[in-house]
Amino acid sequence: MKKYICIIAAAILLLTSCNIKKADKADDASLSVVATIFPEYDWVREILGDNPSGVRLRMLSDSGVDMHSYQPSPADILDISDCDIFIYVGGESDKWVDDVLKTPENENMTVIKLLDIMGDNAKTEEYVEGMEHDEEETEYDEHVWLSLKNSVIFCDAIADALIAADPSNADTYTENAASYTEKLRLLDDQYEKVVSEANVKTLLFGDRFPFRYMTDDYAIKYYAAFAGCEAETEASFETITFLANKMDELSLSSIMTLENSDHRIARTIIENTHDKNQDILELDSMQSTTTAAAEGGASYLAIMQSNLDVLQKALQ
Repeated sequence: MKKYICIIAAAILLLTSCNIKKADKADDASLSVVATIFPEYDWVREILGDNPSGVRLRMLSDSGVDMHSYQPSPADILDISDCDIFIYVGGESDKWVDDVLKTPENENMTVIKLLDIMGDNAKTEEYVEGMEHDEEETEYDEHVWLSLKNSVIFCDAIADALIAADPSNADTYTENAASYTEKLRLLDDQYEKVVSEANVKTLLFGDRFPFRYMTDDYAIKYYAAFAGCEAETEASFETITFLANKMDELSLSSIMTLENSDHRIARTIIENTHDKNQDILELDSMQSTTTAAAEGGASYLAIMQSNLDVLQKALQ
């Protein structure tokens, strides 16, 4: 937190000591949108479509480091101060945003905070049987984008913000948002179908567990080594034993991990099962997807489709 305070103080000093970026902005009539993470960035990209008014779109967490490790630079904070629409999740990982938005430069921007849009539907991280528990204060589960149902709501809010800021292109944004959210709903229907026809209704994660919104959407039960994106990396003997026994009890043929996992905990759990031959499957939480990946074809919809394919195999 002290590092964040120093970064924010440096950025505020830059903002108050020079007007270079603001002067540039005056000469550039196009809108600027800053999104903190990939799903937000991709939703905006889809709603902009061909981007008739040349909206400038930037994703902050774009180094391949996930949102929980992201630290804003003074340049990042300057970009926020210069934008018209700022989109962020608003959970524990975004605590630094509160101070940034207090600066006078940010008084007139439109701010979209996903957890505020969720309202009473926002969930706290939960601790299920067998999970490591650090006894710290329970926090909101930040991973709201991993629900297709939530994503429809978020896209509607983003479209409304773009329309309010750029009414001359309202029809384009409305049509693009309607077309895109229909695709999200159709994929949501596919998830419903796959889960309803599945032989298994339980997932077991030898990893952190950011998929609560997804599993709750489809009434999938889960067990995991850690809640949410818990910082702990070592699972206790008790947790390993519990999860291994649970795999045996439920006759699960696979164990789940996150993208970029080293699979170490998952392999240890498998080694303590009776059969010791379960598959390791990965679900992508999109916490480290970059704009370079997006330019290479990655998209929120494609990743959620891929997650469905993995889910279907896990629930066989």
